[in-house]
Amino acid sequence: MTPVTPHPLLGVAFHSAGAFLAANCYAPQKYLRQWSWEIFWMIQAAWCWLLWPLIGAICTIPSLVQVLSEAPKLPMLWCCLMGIAYGIGGTAFNLSIRYIGFALTYSIAVGLSSVLGTLVTPIVEGRLQQVLVRPGGSWVILGIAAGTLGIALCGVAGRLKESDLRDQNSGPGEFSWFKGLTLSLLAGVLSAVYGIAINDVAKPIIAVAEQHGAGYWRGNVAYLFVNPGAFLTALGYSLYLARKNRSFGELVRVGQNAHWATLPLNYLLAILTGTLWYGQFFFYNLGHVRMGSYEFSSWAIHMIMLVLFSNLLGVMFHEWHGTNLRTRRAIRLALVVLLAAILLLTYGNYLGEQPPV
Repeated sequence: MTPVTPHPLLGVAFHSAGAFLAANCYAPQKYLRQWSWEIFWMIQAAWCWLLWPLIGAICTIPSLVQVLSEAPKLPMLWCCLMGIAYGIGGTAFNLSIRYIGFALTYSIAVGLSSVLGTLVTPIVEGRLQQVLVRPGGSWVILGIAAGTLGIALCGVAGRLKESDLRDQNSGPGEFSWFKGLTLSLLAGVLSAVYGIAINDVAKPIIAVAEQHGAGYWRGNVAYLFVNPGAFLTALGYSLYLARKNRSFGELVRVGQNAHWATLPLNYLLAILTGTLWYGQFFFYNLGHVRMGSYEFSSWAIHMIMLVLFSNLLGVMFHEWHGTNLRTRRAIRLALVVLLAAILLLTYGNYLGEQPPV
């Protein structure tokens, strides 16, 4: 069995790599041509939630077949069911955007996921008080709180941006605060379920992989059970939409006026999306196993960094061009708070691994 030495600073570096991939994972969707959303979603889901977890586990988990035969079956079942719940949350997230916009959906859903996915297990297990009294514990909790505030501020800034750039003649559209809030809350809770599944529920499975020498790669075995559950949800919803919209034919052909390379390019873009999405959790695992005493904070670090990077990229690509000074100040403040949250979490994790004086 290969021992894993805690190294929080390196762990945060790996988390940042994963969050950067997450912030970019849906960028390829912008370049799709003449493909329905459900066809794109079906293909990318097959890669990020079915094929890549299998490939990753085969390549990194020694004696995988033996690990699967020895691992307890009940955690496997729970992980799959929680993956299905996460898939429902992803659908709720997309629907929420229709009713209250991207900024509010993102801030509510991701903020709630960050808090619940990080703190539910320590609270349920009665470990939160122990965290607070240990070296660095208060810094970690303060970082989680600052991250939640920063995500909320990003939502405020995003809402101001949408207001600044909205076409005056567009009208209210489908705006519905009740529907959007309900769906975004559901998305946040079910997204947190994914974090709880891979970090806590899958621990007995991960322990068996570790016994067989998986070392730093041990967490990759968890994705074999959680991600396929999400794929089942995505597949079911995509098939429903494809039947409703009669878009199955797009799997093998695109419009008559499209360039001959459009279909292969669409497939490549969908595969790239799925690869980037899976890549975030490939690096997430490498960061998580190195966090040491406060490894439960991995989910908060990942979520906060995801929001930080996605908004930084938006600023770099001039997505805030045309907004007023109040809006630009709001996003700057949000980015500063998010960066401060990461520094607080990193410092708290660092203190947690220092030997007692």
